[in-house]
Order: sequence, then C-alpha cells, then structure tokens
Amino acid sequence: MIAHVRGRLVAKTATSCVVEVGGIGLALALSTHAVSRLPAEGDEVALFTHLHVREDELALFGFESPDEREAFERLITVAGVGPKVALAALSTLRPDALAEAVAREDDALIATVPGIGKKTAQRIVIELKDRLGSLTLTSGASPSAGARSEATDALGAMGFSGAEIAVALKGYDGPDDAPSLLRHALKRLGGAR
Repeated sequence: MIAHVRGRLVAKTATSCVVEVGGIGLALALSTHAVSRLPAEGDEVALFTHLHVREDELALFGFESPDEREAFERLITVAGVGPKVALAALSTLRPDALAEAVAREDDALIATVPGIGKKTAQRIVIELKDRLGSLTLTSGASPSAGARSEATDALGAMGFSGAEIAVALKGYDGPDDAPSLLRHALKRLGGAR
C-alpha cells in the first residue's frame, strides 16, 4: 500500500491534485477540506494516502491527516458507502465531527452528506459506533441528539450547507435546548443569510 506521498504540487482542482514524485505525476482525489489546505502549485506537499484497488481501476486518495484517512477507511467498510461517498462525507464533515455524529447517533446530520440517504446514515451509525472512537472527539458538555437535530434542520432550511452547519454547531457548551444551540450556530456563521 502507498501510505503517503511527498513531492511537488503540479496541479489542483476543487476535488483533486497531481503530485510529482520522482518524475511521476500521481493523481489524488481529495476532500474539499484537504484541497483548501494545499500549498500553491509548485510548492512541496505531503499527503497521507489510500490506494483503492478494484477489478478495473486503481484510485489514489489523499488526506491531510491520519485521522482523515482513518475515517475514510472506516467509512468504506460500510455497505453502500464507496470511496466517492466517503470523500463526500469528509468534505461535509471533518473526522471529529463525523465521530461525534456517530457517537451521538445523529443520523440526520450524516444524511446531509450528498449521496448518503437516511438508511445509509443509520447503517453508518450502527456499523461505526464502536470503531470511530480513536478519532478526536470534542470534550465537555454537548447538546442532546434532539436539540442538535432540530437546530440542524433549522439551519438547513435557512440554506446553510452540511459543512457550514457542522462547523457552526461545534464547540457549543450552553443549555441543552435547540433555540440556544441555534443562536450559538448563527453567531458562528455571522448571522442569518
């Protein structure tokens, strides 16, 4: 397996990059978060990788951290979740936010990922409940699944993306009710659109 690559960043798009290593250009699919962390083209870059082998294809996926790679590798073990859907999940939710959602059994938040429906989100929660524990979880008080789900639905109705919602809800340590959580999220988002 190719565990990581280090080389010159030749090109980048919204979902991929090409890294030149020893005169060979390696195409890597990335989460949007990992793409946003790439240096300028021409600079050196180091990425953790996962080589996905299929009968008709070899695909190399790149990650900014071991946690992101681990979350990806755990996600693709779930029936109905392929590499592209796992990458979409990591573009929507950071590894710690995904681990939190699984720990809280918040399948509604996971279902906000493009390509993941309600049943697949439930399957992710069931199958990964005890397997994402090594990823960093935020500590402290946290809102109940009901309050979080209600706030998530309200923010989604306002037009915020799943990624924006996940970031906005992070770090909340106030009362366990949806209105307080929603106020916290809107402050972090800079107010309603």
